Amino acid sequence: MNASVKLIEQVVPSTVSIHVTVPQDHHSAPLLGPERMGSGAIVDPAGYILTVNYIVIGASTIKVSLVDNSQVDAEVVAQDFASGIGLIKIANSGFPAAPLRSSQELKPGDDVFIAAGSGEENGRRVSGGGLTSVAPFDAYWEYSLDRALISTAMNPGLGGGPMFDMHGRMVGVVSLNLNEVGKFSLAIPVENFQDHRDELIRYGRRVSRSSRAWIGMYSYTLRKHLVVAGVLPGGPGETAGLKAGDVVLAIDDQEVADRPAFYQQLWSRPAGETVLFRIFRNNAVQTIPIVSGNVEEFFA
Repeated sequence: MNASVKLIEQVVPSTVSIHVTVPQDHHSAPLLGPERMGSGAIVDPAGYILTVNYIVIGASTIKVSLVDNSQVDAEVVAQDFASGIGLIKIANSGFPAAPLRSSQELKPGDDVFIAAGSGEENGRRVSGGGLTSVAPFDAYWEYSLDRALISTAMNPGLGGGPMFDMHGRMVGVVSLNLNEVGKFSLAIPVENFQDHRDELIRYGRRVSRSSRAWIGMYSYTLRKHLVVAGVLPGGPGETAGLKAGDVVLAIDDQEVADRPAFYQQLWSRPAGETVLFRIFRNNAVQTIPIVSGNVEEFFA
């Protein structure tokens, strides 16, 4: 651990633990549970807290525990499904806020550390390491980042905690545990909030970016083919008849060789547009028209 005790003492007051409850009938409950615990960081003295979106999707109540053990209610201010960040707010002002630094200034080899709530008596844990890559990342649930911060710092606690540089500036929001050699954690660059702060606070989402087509499917690449791993109950894909095991050959006559190419083609279309999926199923090729959805509306 390369972060000094003084540096840790500097940043810990801005960290919070988050407890969320979600209605049992919300679309996210079967996937993420009706009760969730997470971490976050105060990024504005006015009480704005940055975390990961999957913690607060569908939240009916949010309780935030501050470092002094006080507990306050919070509300969702903004959600960005494309980047994966969530913004919540607690009442009052004058809170210690983490300074922000764009990840554009970072490079592999830079030292970083993570501070997160542990979920145990409102404790905080810290873990240090180095950036191994700043590179694109894609995941099976229709999600990708142009830039992801991947490091050897293990996430010491709950998702949504801040990643800091060695000057105590927040550079990312820890989203995933990768558990790979040299790749222990993934953080979303903080500029996804920093560069769009006013827009997110005012509108609750990125209105400057057009809504993009969403299918509600999980996928993986196998031998230069895209395979459907599953479909979200009630989502556009399931409604249209897409099934696990289907091999996606093309969408709208554009061939699909892997997941990044699929996302690029799919997201070039607006939400609500009908997309023709040419698939291979049961030793036969067939075409399925899917009326794409809007992920923000589905999980509203």
